[in-house]
Amino acid sequence: MEGKPEPPELRGFLPRAFEQVFKQIDGTPNKQFLVRVSLLELYNEEIRDLLVNNPKKKLDLREKPDFGVYVKDLISFPVQSVEEMHQKLETGRKNRAVGATSMNEGSFRSHSTIFTIPVEASEIGPDGQSHIRMGRLNLVDLAGSERQSKTQATGDRFKEAININQSLITLGNVISALVDSKSQHIPYGGSKLTRLLQDSLGGNTKTVMAHRAKNIKNKPKINEDPKDAMLREFQEEINNLKNQLAQFQRGPGGFSIGKDGE
Repeated sequence: MEGKPEPPELRGFLPRAFEQVFKQIDGTPNKQFLVRVSLLELYNEEIRDLLVNNPKKKLDLREKPDFGVYVKDLISFPVQSVEEMHQKLETGRKNRAVGATSMNEGSFRSHSTIFTIPVEASEIGPDGQSHIRMGRLNLVDLAGSERQSKTQATGDRFKEAININQSLITLGNVISALVDSKSQHIPYGGSKLTRLLQDSLGGNTKTVMAHRAKNIKNKPKINEDPKDAMLREFQEEINNLKNQLAQFQRGPGGFSIGKDGE
């Protein structure tokens, strides 16, 4: 997912995605953008926010009818450059759970990490009004399956391996159900990983993944004018401040206040 910074052709999905996001923004000067990032870790069926001072705090999954599955209290941070995205990624790396096995002395023990980039774009339409679209890019780093005979895992490492493997098995079952046109049930509830990825796999989305997932057929549509868009809230606050400033400049009785008592 991360690859190596040099040479450029060895860079992974994450740095390439960071650059692509801001490349698109720089090429669209007639729109206003708000870009945020969040990074979570799924560890032994527990969700942790990797970008906060206390990453060991357990977070809960919630669901809203119009929004879908989300993580309660997961913090997203506004960013304005590729460099700021890399800084958040590095913060998350330092907070990830790490443990040793016989095959890897410094193995990350997460079932997965999900680096999410919500993007909101505001544009003035033909009607003279501001219209907002929003989307979300989920970059998911899945753990590899583990065999106890090879890793010689015991105790905590053995428990981690069981949870990792169970998450991957459930993910495989979900993908199989999605590509089977006769399937009546998608087993998203089999693990927190598949619940977290529910919208990314079978929702209003485009999915890029390995072999079996290539056969998933979704029909994503553009999310226009969402009521809870953060960019809209910022714009309304700016407009209120402008109105307050204009009223102050007019002064009592509606007279304008100029320089040097003019």
